[in-house]
Amino acid sequence: MIIPKDRQIFEGEIATYWFEAGILVSLSKSPKRTVENIKGNVALVKQITNNQKHPLLIYLTDSPVPDKETRKFSTEQLPTIYSAMAMVAKPGLSKLIMNLLFALKPPPIPMKSFTDDQAAKQWLQQFI
Repeated sequence: MIIPKDRQIFEGEIATYWFEAGILVSLSKSPKRTVENIKGNVALVKQITNNQKHPLLIYLTDSPVPDKETRKFSTEQLPTIYSAMAMVAKPGLSKLIMNLLFALKPPPIPMKSFTDDQAAKQWLQQFI
């Protein structure tokens, strides 16, 4: 994934963000997720979106598995900032993440994993 040069880019500790046709796009970075950096990321997303929920297209990257507290906190925050989430990753990675985060209960927002970003964008259109 190449970061576009024709729109505003927002840099955070765990991801780079921009908008594309009503969809918030995130290019994930590799630091280990912690409650602290997730809090910072939630604040950044709320600032970027003016506290409006948007569908998220996230390009996943390999990063260390977060601890249980961080996974729980992250799951609780998802519905406060996103209306839906499409994860684009190499085969297996997004499924692994979904299994880690939502092993005991379903995701709090519509979520789907993809290996093709065009299919992900098409699926997210219904949530704009």
